[in-house]
Amino acid sequence: MQSNVERPIFIDAFAGCGGLSLGLLKAGWKGLFAIEKDAFAFETLKTNLASPGARHAFMWPVWLETKPWTIESLMEAHGEQLAALRGHVDLLAGGPPCQGFSSAGRRKPADPRNQMIERYMEFVDLVRPRLVLIENVRGITYDFVGSEPGERRNFAEELVARLEKSYHVYFDTIRCSAFGVPQERPRFFLVGMLKSQFKRLAKREDPFARLRASKAKFLGARALASKITSRQAISDLETVTAGVSPSPDSKGYLAIRTSQPRTSFQRLMRDGYAGSLGDTRLARHREHIVERFANIIRECKSAGRLGVQLNRAMREKHGIKKMATRVLDPSLPAPTITSMPDDLLHYSEPRTLTVRENARLQTFPDWFVFKGKYTTGGKLRAREVPRFTQVANAVPPLVAEMWGEVLIKYVGAKARAERMAA
Repeated sequence: MQSNVERPIFIDAFAGCGGLSLGLLKAGWKGLFAIEKDAFAFETLKTNLASPGARHAFMWPVWLETKPWTIESLMEAHGEQLAALRGHVDLLAGGPPCQGFSSAGRRKPADPRNQMIERYMEFVDLVRPRLVLIENVRGITYDFVGSEPGERRNFAEELVARLEKSYHVYFDTIRCSAFGVPQERPRFFLVGMLKSQFKRLAKREDPFARLRASKAKFLGARALASKITSRQAISDLETVTAGVSPSPDSKGYLAIRTSQPRTSFQRLMRDGYAGSLGDTRLARHREHIVERFANIIRECKSAGRLGVQLNRAMREKHGIKKMATRVLDPSLPAPTITSMPDDLLHYSEPRTLTVRENARLQTFPDWFVFKGKYTTGGKLRAREVPRFTQVANAVPPLVAEMWGEVLIKYVGAKARAERMAA
């Protein structure tokens, strides 16, 4: 990690609960501030990364209220202060909301969440960071086919075209399970390097090549293999061994008790934290649901269908209408987690996963706590981001940290070159 004087500065736009920010902060970047409009997600970010005594904290400028912001309201209220940052921000990180692009939902080209790309580009033009890091679902690279013949939109292509006017642009889709995350999670990443700052770049400077080349050393330093299984991630949270007790934050619920870590991955996720784990509240499944889940787990094991969607016969037999239900395979990374808690069943216990177990699959450390409702439903689903959704929407902090270490070297090399030229 670099000294405070030399640490480059980043801003996180569309920050969610702070997964990307956490990784960058751990990699040695200095966070200026983060932009997130949802009150629940921002409270999580503020609690963990913008509060007195936080392990890794944003600086947060005095002119900016520590509260939820939309990118539009921030530019309207503080346009002058943001313009003054032009030339002083090393990295603008963050992924515009991805739900409108996701193949797991209804893909609509007119989804207002897709228009956040426009707001993002306005912010890029205003602040003009040296580097840009964007993360999104793989679906952003797919064509949206319109109602008229030949009508199509591809948001990734549009984003690249907009950025290429001022930035060298690199983009690719990586599978997070190949980078120490116990979850498949294919994700689109884009890196932009300001042409006026990085005038000539050789092939060897491709950030994705550097990311892949640095993987073994990064994971080795943390005693991790490149492939982490779901059992290696959450076996210390099995109720049969850890036990249960009343939930500290939800009356009438049980929560998984804290037990000793069993694997290198679990020790890494403890990150020196010795207290009781939060966010381990168990769902209150009715007796017939527990029986149904037990039968599904047993049948999936017998049929060799762990980690894949239930087939039609299984769904019809158990009265399940949704297509996404899967049982974790303990010997493999988990499928991509979603905001729906009942999409994924535990590999041996007849229940859905807790927020903490999902957070482990996303590589959030155990000291990182989540705020707001656990779940929401109905019309509120479009307006609230509860805990399960915060976790599902986040960039895995481990991958973010790896990106942070790769990108910080570009800034360091640039600074050295400027000092030599002076």
